[in-house]
Amino acid sequence: MSLSAFPRVALAHTPTPFEPLPNLTRRLNGPRLFVKRDDCTGLAMGGNKARHLEFYFGEAMTQEADTVLITGAVQSNFLRMTAAAAAKLGLACELQREDRVRGMGTEYHSSGNVLLDRLYGATIHTCPEDEDEQGADAALEKIADAIRSEGGRPYVIHLGAEHPPIGALGYIDAAREIMEQASHAGIQVGVVVVPSGSALTHAGVLVGLRLLGQKIPVLGICVRRDQAQQAERVLKRALQVAELLRHPGLIGPDDVWVDDQVLAPGYGLTNEATNAAILLAARTEGLLVDPVYSGKTLAGMIALIRQGKIPADWNVVFLHTGGAPALFGYQHELPLES
Repeated sequence: MSLSAFPRVALAHTPTPFEPLPNLTRRLNGPRLFVKRDDCTGLAMGGNKARHLEFYFGEAMTQEADTVLITGAVQSNFLRMTAAAAAKLGLACELQREDRVRGMGTEYHSSGNVLLDRLYGATIHTCPEDEDEQGADAALEKIADAIRSEGGRPYVIHLGAEHPPIGALGYIDAAREIMEQASHAGIQVGVVVVPSGSALTHAGVLVGLRLLGQKIPVLGICVRRDQAQQAERVLKRALQVAELLRHPGLIGPDDVWVDDQVLAPGYGLTNEATNAAILLAARTEGLLVDPVYSGKTLAGMIALIRQGKIPADWNVVFLHTGGAPALFGYQHELPLES
């Protein structure tokens, strides 16, 4: 089954740029580095969620929904971009914020993505559940039930892995773009490095490459769960994506590569390696990466390069998933004086 079989609305500016990172390559003295700029998807300051939302909103519009609901962390990029897409398409938006990252200051709770959510006019709810996807989804369904009781037509974007991963379909396209752009640049891709959290982007790229007949490894840097838990999740989501496209058996356990060495102290919390990666990207390439996803992913990639686990003769594609607005909520966490 092709992507054209699924309802879709145009939200992302694609194809996104594919650029070399020569200064970072020289600094690391390792493989040649390239960046796939999905921070440049356009919607609401860009990010990978624009590709996901094309399919979620496609289904919502087909169902004639008048309200879209989603749950996520306080500084969630997904919440920000959902609110923007809803505004663009004339739908109401209900955002449920989960306090996943404890001990953060005032800026975390008022600036960055939080400010943008308010600018887009979303209705904000808070969720008492912590690190519990099923609980957060259940709380979201209660809000949807209240909307239905008043005659509304809600569409829920669920967080839990038991729901169909239709957002991952956006990364089937992204995988094709990567291969076309790499061919145009005259390079053979050795590995694609992605953030691995909900696993929709990771699974989409993996399935997309395999559908193209490419055996290129996809390395997921863990941003929320440990390596064992995340490998299980990625495999489950990739199998679901392949099933959606009627290609069962396309993915196996050997296709899943994840690394969690820069995850601690946990989701949304910075560490020395991530802070160093954020500064390095900004000061060598003028590239903004965030503390939660893209910065942690870059840190994990750098660690593996320095350990020799990514061969020096490979061409490495770093998938930049955006998230720059969150930097404003983390400004006191960054060692900017260094």
